[in-house]
Amino acid sequence: MFARTMLAAFAALIASHAAVWAEANWLRISKGFGIHYLPLYIMEKQNLVEKHAAAAGLGDVKVSYRVLDGGNVINDAMLSGALDIASGGVPGFITLWDKARNIPQSQVMGLTGVGAGSVWLVTRNPNVQTLADFTDKDKIAVPGIKTSFVAVVLQMAAAQAFGKENYARLDKLTVGMPHPEALAAMLSGKTEITAHFSSPPFSYIENDQPGFRRVVNSADVAGPLTIIMSFATRRFYDANPKLSAAFVAAMDEAAHFVAANKREAARIYIELARVKTSEDEMMRMLDDPETRYSAAPDGAMKYAEFLHMIGTIKTKPASWKEMFFPPVHDRPGS
Repeated sequence: MFARTMLAAFAALIASHAAVWAEANWLRISKGFGIHYLPLYIMEKQNLVEKHAAAAGLGDVKVSYRVLDGGNVINDAMLSGALDIASGGVPGFITLWDKARNIPQSQVMGLTGVGAGSVWLVTRNPNVQTLADFTDKDKIAVPGIKTSFVAVVLQMAAAQAFGKENYARLDKLTVGMPHPEALAAMLSGKTEITAHFSSPPFSYIENDQPGFRRVVNSADVAGPLTIIMSFATRRFYDANPKLSAAFVAAMDEAAHFVAANKREAARIYIELARVKTSEDEMMRMLDDPETRYSAAPDGAMKYAEFLHMIGTIKTKPASWKEMFFPPVHDRPGS
């Protein structure tokens, strides 16, 4: 009887703590280059995920941040299990969502929006004034060919300029290259790279150079929509509901911090991103009305509709909520 009583008590103890014990105590998050990832830099500096995980009763959760750039690289890392929560461009996520939507063990869904704003296509070729002026002698640097945010915006711009049937007209000119390397190539003028489609601070640095000019502003093509978002596999989310909620809460806190403390946020970005940008230059970017941060995704359906139109994805979601986990369904997303 004593043994049965102790066994029952032990079973009850296990049941009462099962939810906590089942959740991970180590979280791997990706971040990228550019100020649209700023909330993630704030979360890292201020240990915000750890703070909200502890408040949820998850104990001492270790969080690591890894820099990954380009839709293909991020998607491969997510599907291989090298990441728990990824961050990247909305089009790249939608492509992965569509690819894995019918595979239960690999299904991927959005967690939050991260950063919204605009990206610019800047050229150093004096002969290029519009998209129609690019020739086979030009090479356009993008983080990921066809799947990165800027690569898809380039397709949207081409469809707008040359007709939707010619959306891929400039794809053959694109070269996959991380933003810092592309910036260095543009400034040196000694490589084949004559244009770079990028986010701040890289776009601002290039556009300020003598002889450089902006050819495309994504806000003129699609509006100032969410550029960077976070996402995870359903397997991770279902196994870690409290940890996922802690991440969303941390994103909310980071977005509010940036809005209330822009200069301090600028300092944090400069420190962690190790960019050669002054605080005043960062403030110019953060004061741009197109730049904003929110866990609510803005414009996900606009991307999905375009990607479905050109055949990149097979399934067009009925609503943005179809692509996101429930914690942000009550937000004013689109």
